[in-house]
Amino acid sequence: MESDEEEEVERVPLSRRPEWSDVTPVQQDDGPNPVVPIAYKDEFSETMDYFRAVYLADERSHRSLQLTSEAIFLNPGNYTVWQFRRVILEALNADLYDELEFVEVVATDNSKNYQIWHHRRWLAEKLGPNALKKELEFTKKIFCIDAKHYHAWSHRQWVLQALGGWEDELDYCQQLLEDDIFNNSAWNQRFFVVTRSPLLGGLETMRDSEVRYAVDAIISKPENESPWRYLRGLYKDDTQSWVNDPQVSSVCLKVLNSKSNFLFALSMLLDLVCHGFQPGKEFKDAVDALVSESDSSDSDLAPTVCSLLERVDPMRANYWKWRKRTLPPLTV
Repeated sequence: MESDEEEEVERVPLSRRPEWSDVTPVQQDDGPNPVVPIAYKDEFSETMDYFRAVYLADERSHRSLQLTSEAIFLNPGNYTVWQFRRVILEALNADLYDELEFVEVVATDNSKNYQIWHHRRWLAEKLGPNALKKELEFTKKIFCIDAKHYHAWSHRQWVLQALGGWEDELDYCQQLLEDDIFNNSAWNQRFFVVTRSPLLGGLETMRDSEVRYAVDAIISKPENESPWRYLRGLYKDDTQSWVNDPQVSSVCLKVLNSKSNFLFALSMLLDLVCHGFQPGKEFKDAVDALVSESDSSDSDLAPTVCSLLERVDPMRANYWKWRKRTLPPLTV
């Protein structure tokens, strides 16, 4: 009965391969008296000795390309090997779509390696718009494993700006947030699309619909900081509109009246007041309903909110104490 696992093909040393018989390997020069020599495996040492030989000879051949593959699988972070591989690919006029597949294989176990993403971007730049679909799908595969993968998100944003593909990106963000409303990377991408997409008309055009979207998300999960941050970001460089929009103060009041998961509502209310918002009696009543005997109460709303935040957000208690000391003198 055959085994389910394929037998590993035994590696033939380069010194025993006929195609490498004309090459003299170049050993690593650690100087005459290395203090702490690294105990490389024989396979790694030999591969790098032969790589140094072809690199120094600037040999841009198919066998050199294959050698860089072996070197990369042994150490995917070697930027010199990746750089020389690009030189060889250009010299050979190699099929760059095949190279995309190679990168995907390497990325399977090394997706957070800077060199892989730099190489992938180089390939996409060479292929241009023809690479668009593959690049977007590649990042989606990464997100299925790690939804907050920094390198993949950075690459995806570069692809959108350099190659296009904006048409379905907002829907994709919507899908990710439906899967996980706490995915702060998806919130960041949504803001990126709303503010950068040439198809949506810019932040001012999208603000009303996005404010409604953020408010709905807040009501759903008020303990989720991301939609609060998103809501504030929708008024970038327009603080007065943020202060005057009743949707903003209303969502704060609604969460405060729920008497649960109100930390971010308190924080936003404090910022609103410090920027000129004039709270009505309903806000004072909502805050007073949350005050305990350990909190210091004040006729001025802002100091009371700061005291309340000291208690409900102990991790940043010193910050809220500082905020109280630096409050504008005429808050109401």
